[in-house]
Amino acid sequence: MQAAHDAEQAALKSQPAAERTHSIGDQVARFARAKEEKNTRYLDIASVYDGSGLKGKRCLVTGANRGLGLEIAKRCVADGASVVTVCRKASEELKKLGVTEITGVDVCDDAACAGLPERIKAAGLDSLDYVINNAGYFPGSAEGETLSAMDFAEQLKQIDVCAVGVLRVSTACVNAGLVPAGGKIIIISSQAGSADWRFTQCPTGGNYGHHMCRAACNIGGVLLSQELKSKDVPVVMLHPGFNRTDMTSKYAHIWDVEGAVLSSEGAMRVLYECQKADMGSTGKFINCEDGLLIPW
Repeated sequence: MQAAHDAEQAALKSQPAAERTHSIGDQVARFARAKEEKNTRYLDIASVYDGSGLKGKRCLVTGANRGLGLEIAKRCVADGASVVTVCRKASEELKKLGVTEITGVDVCDDAACAGLPERIKAAGLDSLDYVINNAGYFPGSAEGETLSAMDFAEQLKQIDVCAVGVLRVSTACVNAGLVPAGGKIIIISSQAGSADWRFTQCPTGGNYGHHMCRAACNIGGVLLSQELKSKDVPVVMLHPGFNRTDMTSKYAHIWDVEGAVLSSEGAMRVLYECQKADMGSTGKFINCEDGLLIPW
């Protein structure tokens, strides 16, 4: 199976740009190819980004107190959207944005998520154009986890936050009628959720919780997309790319070789794909670096 996978990845690497549908799992090679081809979309998202489609839109962003979520909220505000952020506690930087803040919400808390629609409506929003599920969790124990060093409690917590948390928030918003036809549910996932890419990125296995939670997140998104087809509500899973955040600072030594970008750029990558999302892309898993699909 490994040999077949390697052969498939090799074929994808040499595939002409016009024929590509899927991204490649080798992140170093992916970034190198983008530089060799001078891929503006990949290397300088600001040069192709147009946020005018967000003007006047109503966007909910979870996990917006720092990192990528904060930058997504900032970009939405800059592009003229009405933004409501959801998090456990607002950061000072988030408070400066002047958006509607809904705090005290842990996506693992059934009651807090069930009560979210009432708080959104109380803030003056009767519908949402975008529900951007960004809240995530990556504990220190997730790094280097092997059979000899397992943390089952943290594995379950990661799944609860990154997968079930998405369903808690999305379910509450949909069932309350806050997501009309044409509204979009966006799930910020990770390439870590691709079982296919584990053969490239994790040749010796390990780090169970992180990868399992993102795979669970993705399958939840697929099932959600199927159920919401009749409501004309697209659901897409996005890998935001490698971002230079506090959470990834432990990987600073590979930021440059793997093409890590500032979270402000990562936010534009995400919102570029958010604006493109429609019923034609519902249920798909997309790499925001190059706009290509990630295999399951």
